[in-house]
Amino acid sequence: MTRWEDTLTDLVSTRGPALKRYAYLLTASDEAAEDLLQEALLKVFTSGRRRGVPGAVEAYLRTAMLNTFLDTVRRHQRWLRILPALSPRTSVPDHSTAVSDFHDASAALAALSDRQRACVVLRYYEDLTVPEIATRLGISQGSIKRYLADATARLQPLLQSTDGGEST
Repeated sequence: MTRWEDTLTDLVSTRGPALKRYAYLLTASDEAAEDLLQEALLKVFTSGRRRGVPGAVEAYLRTAMLNTFLDTVRRHQRWLRILPALSPRTSVPDHSTAVSDFHDASAALAALSDRQRACVVLRYYEDLTVPEIATRLGISQGSIKRYLADATARLQPLLQSTDGGEST
C-alpha cells in the first residue's frame, strides 16, 4: 500500500502542469487556476478517498476541481443576486422642489418690466452694487434703487404665495 504523501508527490511532479492547464481552462486566469488546483488537492488529500492508483487519483482530482469551480461560480452568482438587498439603500435627492422654485422664480421675473428684471438679475445674480449696476446700465443710482424697490414689491407677493406664505 502506498502512502498518500508518495501519491501526492508523484501526482504533482508528473501531472502537475497538465492539472494546472485543466484548471486554467476552467478559470481563464493563471492565479485562479493555481488557487483552484491547490484547493482541489487539499480537498482530495485531506479526505479519506485518496487511495488507489495515481490515474484514479488524478481523475478524482479533476472531478474535485470541476466541482469546486462550479461551486465557486454558483456562490458568486448567488452573491450577485443578493448583493443589492445587502447594500444600504441610498436615497436619491428630490430635485422637484428646486425645479418648482426655479419655475416660480422664472415666472415671477417674467412679470417684471425689462429694466426691473435687469436690475434684479444684476443685483442678486451678478452680485453687483447699485453704483456698478448704474454704470453698467447707464442710468442714475436713484433710478436703480427705484427699480429694485418696485421689483421687490412686485416679486414678494408672487414668491410668498409659492413657498407656503412664509415671509422672506
